[in-house]
Amino acid sequence: MKTRRTPGGRCVRRAGFLCVSSAAISSSLVTSPLTRGTVGQNAPMAKKAAPKPAGRITVDRDLMRTRNDRLDQARTELKSVFVGIDAIVDEIIDCIRVWYLMPEVLTRPLIVNLWGMTGVGKTDLVRRLVRALDFQERFAEVELSNGDTTSWITSVSTVLDRNTLNDSRPKIVLFDEIQRFNTLDTDGKPIQDTKFTDFWELLSDGRLARRERASLDSLYSEVYFGAKDSRRRKDRGEDVDPDSPIGIWQAQSLRQTFGLEESVEDLAGRSNAELLPELEHALRRKRIYEPVDHSSTLILVSGNLDDAFQVARMTDEADVDADIFHAFTEKISVVDIKQALTKRFKPEQVSRFGNIHLIYPSLRRVDFEELISKEIARIVASTKERFGIDVHVGDAIAELIYRNGVFPSQGVRPVLSSVIDVLERNLAFSLFEAISQGATRIELDYDAQKSEIRASLDGATVVTRPFTGRLDQARQRRTGDILANVSVHEAGHAVAYAVEFGLAPLQLTSRIAATYAAGFTFPHDVLETRDSMVRKIRVLLAGGLAEEVVFGEADATIGRGEDREKATMLALDYVRRYGFDEEFQATYTMEFAYAMDKTTAETDVEKMMSRLVAQTRDILGDHRALLIDLSRRLNVTGSLTADEVAALMIGHGVEITTRPEGYSHLPGYAATLGTNGSS
Repeated sequence: MKTRRTPGGRCVRRAGFLCVSSAAISSSLVTSPLTRGTVGQNAPMAKKAAPKPAGRITVDRDLMRTRNDRLDQARTELKSVFVGIDAIVDEIIDCIRVWYLMPEVLTRPLIVNLWGMTGVGKTDLVRRLVRALDFQERFAEVELSNGDTTSWITSVSTVLDRNTLNDSRPKIVLFDEIQRFNTLDTDGKPIQDTKFTDFWELLSDGRLARRERASLDSLYSEVYFGAKDSRRRKDRGEDVDPDSPIGIWQAQSLRQTFGLEESVEDLAGRSNAELLPELEHALRRKRIYEPVDHSSTLILVSGNLDDAFQVARMTDEADVDADIFHAFTEKISVVDIKQALTKRFKPEQVSRFGNIHLIYPSLRRVDFEELISKEIARIVASTKERFGIDVHVGDAIAELIYRNGVFPSQGVRPVLSSVIDVLERNLAFSLFEAISQGATRIELDYDAQKSEIRASLDGATVVTRPFTGRLDQARQRRTGDILANVSVHEAGHAVAYAVEFGLAPLQLTSRIAATYAAGFTFPHDVLETRDSMVRKIRVLLAGGLAEEVVFGEADATIGRGEDREKATMLALDYVRRYGFDEEFQATYTMEFAYAMDKTTAETDVEKMMSRLVAQTRDILGDHRALLIDLSRRLNVTGSLTADEVAALMIGHGVEITTRPEGYSHLPGYAATLGTNGSS
């Protein structure tokens, strides 16, 4: 049995994010002032990076309303493209509204963090948002890393310089895969000589030092001696044009380093002699030595945090219901995210990420089904446009794609790959036949009994092609005696779980695609208490003991190994860590100066385990008929839902209920206090 614990081991509801009063902002912006020419290509950026005005801002209400409408259009567009993340789209649009409409009012950069498992659409959402807001020319995508020692770029300022974004005008910067930029090692010790240290300055107050005196002097000297050399050579009578342009590359360096207002194209057409007075004026002003103010910048931080998304490690379990994954990831809160960040970054660095953390839950079954439906519709439309052939795809094809393409912890990428493998590859063969016969309609479906793709051409000719999905092939390898053994093992867990907690497991499966795993019985989130820990141990022991009850002790397998390890760990914690055994009240888990003799409590743990083994065997013996009936049903179907398990158990007189995926099993603490549990 594979038990699952909610991230952080606590029963928490998903917390929201702290945002700048987005509801109030949305309504008040209709009458708020806005400067013309600050955001987007439709409203061109001012070329001069002006300081924040101290007085009243000049307004352009029409421009403000236009941008407000554009932001709402972006919301609609993003929701039409992505599946399962409507709430995330709403949150990010609401959070950036002030930045997009009135960047001048910001005194620090707006930092929005996006967290989730791979394949849920974090990076792609940002890219499409940038296009929807027409910000492509003011956008940079950056991946920071402390592990790459070959790159000569070691600062965010340099990255922004290379993208011509190191100025105070509004821009969007995405720092992707931020978990790779850890500043603490796996032991929690600081990593020495980390790169991109100015990243933390940018998050703190939005000010970056971009100019060093050596760079300024070097570029100035290049222009000065270039102009002087041209004059000297002309005075000697050489055929030299002192007004020859400096070129695009030198112009770009001068503009970035000296903060010149002209465009690169205009500067490139000027000579060294023409530029020299302007550079001297810039040096006298001293402002070029000051840090660049990035307070009008939208900073998006994206990453995968496995410490928070513990289910992300279950990449081999393609047979786990997507809704179960979704329910567990939906409970992750901003506190869980910050705890995960503290394992990778120093506390003062974690604080600089701010409090706007948008947390992606994993996709639900309905989301994956919608994605598959959209991909099928796209292929059907493309085939009609390119070949003039109508294609109808049966529901069995969609189910085949889902069954062989959905890994709940890996997001959309495996699904898109399976669409190609299952549909597009087989459709190509059908198209060849249709074109050869002059057919104008293809009806494509799948016969699961015969494991073949069937294509009906114009309702007459039927073309078949043998096909078995790649995960289906793996599942079919488990048959006969092995499947029977796994079915009994998992049924034992399910029976004990029902008896101990009065619940049907979320999912009961014996036929899975993974080669080196058996089956699984997916429980709910159960709070660990003195009583529940003992019950959990009995549930863990029930799998291996069920094999003994049904097949006899001599034929019981070693499949119980992982279950017994988890049961023993619970028993050790019960005695050594939590003091639930009255004879051992000291904590035996401390180390170093407070370490105690860890062999002292082992005798009591052994007795406890032996006692619980006997109790578990009695539970299975009392419900032997149920155990065998459930095992047979599971052996035939390979997987049972909570409702199917509950119906069978109720038929055997077991009191049992079904609870949804997000249910947490808790004692009635609030009822004891006479409250409803709210603060």
